[in-house]
Amino acid sequence: MRLSILKAALLGAAFGLAALPASAQTKVTNNGITPTEIVIGTHQDLSGPIKGWGVPVLNGMKLAVEEINAAGGINGRKLRLIAEDSAYDPKKAVLASQKLVEKDKIFAMVGPMGSPTVIASQDILFDAGVLQLFPLTAAEFTYKFDPKKPQERLKFSNLLPYVESTRAALKYMVEQKKPKAVCIMYQDDEYGKNVFDGFTQQLDAMKMKPAAVTSYKRGASDFSSQVAKMKSENCDLVVLGTILRETIGAMAEAKKLGWDVTFLGATPTNIPDTIGLGKDTVEGLYAAGAFETPYADTAKGRVKEWTEAYKKMFGTEANTQSVIGYNAVMTFAFFAELAGKELTGAKMLAALEGGKAYMDIFNSPPSKFSNTNHLANTITQVQQVKNGRWVVIKDGLAF
Repeated sequence: MRLSILKAALLGAAFGLAALPASAQTKVTNNGITPTEIVIGTHQDLSGPIKGWGVPVLNGMKLAVEEINAAGGINGRKLRLIAEDSAYDPKKAVLASQKLVEKDKIFAMVGPMGSPTVIASQDILFDAGVLQLFPLTAAEFTYKFDPKKPQERLKFSNLLPYVESTRAALKYMVEQKKPKAVCIMYQDDEYGKNVFDGFTQQLDAMKMKPAAVTSYKRGASDFSSQVAKMKSENCDLVVLGTILRETIGAMAEAKKLGWDVTFLGATPTNIPDTIGLGKDTVEGLYAAGAFETPYADTAKGRVKEWTEAYKKMFGTEANTQSVIGYNAVMTFAFFAELAGKELTGAKMLAALEGGKAYMDIFNSPPSKFSNTNHLANTITQVQQVKNGRWVVIKDGLAF
């Protein structure tokens, strides 16, 4: 009898453990929380090939921290941001993450930069129970998680994903332009492969075949062979899984060859720097995007105040990257506030998965998560460079 009761009790306990939500089994750090402050970390490219992204992203983050602290902090705690330079090098990103976790004892990694750098270093965070929030890459690995691996619940993304945004923008462009030969040039890494996946998935869905597929290694500067191949295949719509220099380089090579073709960039091409550096070369470029570029002379209301505060603080105009960095910290602050005065890692995770939506000042889609979905949204825009500015051509594209 006693043995039967013991077996029943053990069986009941086993069922009870199995019924626990995965979040209850996830180890989340309480490091970086004191009675007076919350310490967060980030790694950015501040000296490498995409420092045109990293520097303004970090500036936007710094402005957000300044605003939050000036308003009294998060439930009375000031926010402290520690930034490290990865130079867009996976090895340096690993070292930076180790330093931030082991020495600086950060509570969360917020807005780290780049697909290859983030994927190389994220396990350091998960093993230590550190949240990885809103990285500056929209690759699928930043939000898709295996429920059987509780530590993977520590990752959340609020950026437009490359696969879905590429699909939505490509679908729109094919319907509008009716091209006969669709091609792609993409960076041969985690980022570019996500764009390529979106490209191939959408063509399959539309029962179309790519006319040419070409790639390049990260850091390349010569795209003559790739462009020549696509021209020889008579491509009339080219998807660019590129970033900054590569976008300009590909379009410059096309102009050099006298090749008049429509280019559609993935979301990282949709920044003012593409126009600032590419000038007339990139006129007419289309790109996927999530929100309208804030130009100081046309901004209104709170966005205008934000652009003025940014210029006063950094002596330069705000841009798309600044918005993304700013939003990463402001989104963190929103959910940390929801987590309450007795902030812990577990309470922060619960707040993130609680279904409340953060709305920014830039009219972006809401950032909302659940315990099964760690991606904020998939709403896409298509924008085009017209007269030296990004102009929204079509918004509200859902996929």
